[in-house]
Amino acid sequence: MRPSRIIVGEVRAEECLDLLIALNAGVPGMCTLHANSAREALTKACTLPLLAGENISARFVVPTVAASVDLVVHLALDASGARRVSEVVAVPGRMEGDVIETETVFEWREGALRRGIGLPPRIERYERAGVDVVRLLREAG
Repeated sequence: MRPSRIIVGEVRAEECLDLLIALNAGVPGMCTLHANSAREALTKACTLPLLAGENISARFVVPTVAASVDLVVHLALDASGARRVSEVVAVPGRMEGDVIETETVFEWREGALRRGIGLPPRIERYERAGVDVVRLLREAG
C-alpha cells in the first residue's frame, strides 16, 4: 500500500531514518522535531538517523536530507509566551561540503515576520496542489 503522505508528530531518534527513506522515495510528508533554529533542525535531521546503527553514515544521510526536505519552519516563544513562526528556510538541495545550503524565505525581524530573499524549491509541487507560491510571496512583501 502506498501512502499519499506521511506525517510524523515528533521525530526524536532513529525513526528519522525511516522518514527520510520514505521522503526520498517520493512520498510527501512532514514532521516536527525540537531544535533552536531552522538550520539546527536540519543538522538534527542529519544526526538522528545515525542512531539507527553502524551501517548508516553521514555520507548517506546528509545528501538524503538535502534532497528530501523542501522547507523548514521554526517556531519560537515570543516575549508573551506565545508560539510564533520565527523563520522559514528553503532547502534547495545543494550542499557545500557536508553543509546543506539554505535560503531564508521568512524571518522574524522588528516584531513581524518579514520576507527574505529565498524561494521554496520545486515550486511545481505547490502548483500541482493549487498553490501559487509566486503570488503568495509577492503579497507577503
